[in-house]
Amino acid sequence: MIYDEEFETLPREALEAIQLKRLQALVEKVYATVPFYKSAFDEKGVKPGDIRSLEGLRKLPFTLKQDLRDNYPFGMFATSMENVVRIHASSGTTGKPTVVGYTRRDIRTWAGLMARTLAAAGAHKGDIVHNAYGYGLFTGGLGFHYGAERLGASVIPVSGGNTKRQILLMRDFGATVLTCTPSYALHLADVATEEGIDFKSLKFRVGVFGAEPWTENIRKEIEKQLGLDAVDIYGLSEIIGPGVAVECVEAKNGLHVFEDHFIVEVINLETGEPLPYGETGELVFTTLTKEAFPLIRYRTRDLSVLYHEPCKCGRNMVRMGRITGRSDDMLIIRGVNVFPSQIESVLMARKDVAPHYVLFVDRKGRMDTLEINVEIDEGVFSDAVKDLQNMEREIEKEIKDLLGVSCKVHLVEPKSILRSEGKAQRVIDKRKS
Repeated sequence: MIYDEEFETLPREALEAIQLKRLQALVEKVYATVPFYKSAFDEKGVKPGDIRSLEGLRKLPFTLKQDLRDNYPFGMFATSMENVVRIHASSGTTGKPTVVGYTRRDIRTWAGLMARTLAAAGAHKGDIVHNAYGYGLFTGGLGFHYGAERLGASVIPVSGGNTKRQILLMRDFGATVLTCTPSYALHLADVATEEGIDFKSLKFRVGVFGAEPWTENIRKEIEKQLGLDAVDIYGLSEIIGPGVAVECVEAKNGLHVFEDHFIVEVINLETGEPLPYGETGELVFTTLTKEAFPLIRYRTRDLSVLYHEPCKCGRNMVRMGRITGRSDDMLIIRGVNVFPSQIESVLMARKDVAPHYVLFVDRKGRMDTLEINVEIDEGVFSDAVKDLQNMEREIEKEIKDLLGVSCKVHLVEPKSILRSEGKAQRVIDKRKS
């Protein structure tokens, strides 16, 4: 279902006309109201009037996460605090959090984008949404909540935690749409089994999963264990929260970016130059309709690719590929760039291991080491020790063949790796401790 057909199916020429008009208004506003942007524009020798086409975006400066921290808490806001009705903050693990604000109009915009998101994923009026994203400063829970209400669905604001109780509520309330992180979805399936409940016997039709990178193999595992359509979403607190891009349930082939509200670029990590469609680089977003906290060319550090081929769902907006990793989460092991998602793709291609793993990176002397703990599947847990050792060596070879990096694989007991109720911690880099 297309929620906002007028905009989601706009011809390219009409969409770009809207983008340019909104971009020109944006640069005028931030130059006049945000000291950081006035200084950054002046340093580059660019004035708002210089932006006469969408190509003029390249003249504008990038915004980095450090810029947000340097202007903590409200220095990047483009309106007075009396107009700000909501404040969220990122769950960053280092330094100051990044603080984002919303006006009443921003909240309405966000709710509309989340209604679009849920509709694209296959939700509709009359659905019951079991919302297990966290509520609070994290944008996920409230973003989905407002979007589901705007769509006309019923919302169960269960948030994270108390998983056994969640399973009970799913069964008793008859929820039809599940929203949570992909790692928590798999955890829910495990707990349901422990409680003697076949998750596939519940009424769920679709699940909308995000907030952490996940692979196509994880999608297959979720759909197999939970018996629903698993749809990928993308968002980040700095841009608006969830509601930036979403897969359509019809194709599940790339995430439609809501380009009437955001201009998306992919840039070369080293040069900062925009890359053409089809080339992988760092995602950069410019917000076009936000009032309280607009951002220009925000470098997300998320790695993806853009493409514009027509989609069978009828939406005309550019699509982005699944996030393959983050440039600042990239592991450099003995000089080789390694993303956890690459290792996950090896593990999840096998039928004898479960979708739960942790990477341990350390340094012994001058040499980096990589060890991987991965749960074996219940069905092979009782196999002979020799067989398990052979499995470990097979996986080590597969990873070495793919990445050119040797590692040590440890098969561990089912359910022995700590489950996450939010974003899964996949990497423990002891070199940083």
